[in-house]
Amino acid sequence: MKTFSAKAQDIERKWYVIDAADKVLGQVAVQAANILRGKNKTIFTPHTDCGDYVVIVNADKVLLTGNKEKAKIYTRYTGYVGNQVVLTPAKIRRTKPTYLLEHAVLGMVPHTRQGRAQAVRLKVYAGDQHPHAAQNPTPITLS
Repeated sequence: MKTFSAKAQDIERKWYVIDAADKVLGQVAVQAANILRGKNKTIFTPHTDCGDYVVIVNADKVLLTGNKEKAKIYTRYTGYVGNQVVLTPAKIRRTKPTYLLEHAVLGMVPHTRQGRAQAVRLKVYAGDQHPHAAQNPTPITLS
């Protein structure tokens, strides 16, 4: 018996849609990251990009548990002296509501060339409409 190793030309990519309305941020992100990496497939090979496309809708309605809406902070540095920017999820929701999910999912994929290729297949939308209906995405329900 030989070990199976998936090849790039053998991968068939599917489309999935996840409705994030009233779902916990981490649970949606884990499900999306697993699909992007291809861990839900039987042919998963760690060194090959076997993932699928993921469309997340209603990203503005995702929930944070506990006191994270006010207590959690997202920090970034602009590169100028004294310009460290600290934002809470409440502030981020007002300016860019898709950022919370994008940041969570991209933190769960590898931080390599392969992870950047997987990140391209993530599509996040604030409302319940998306322009990928022609691909017939399969709805995913979180348990």
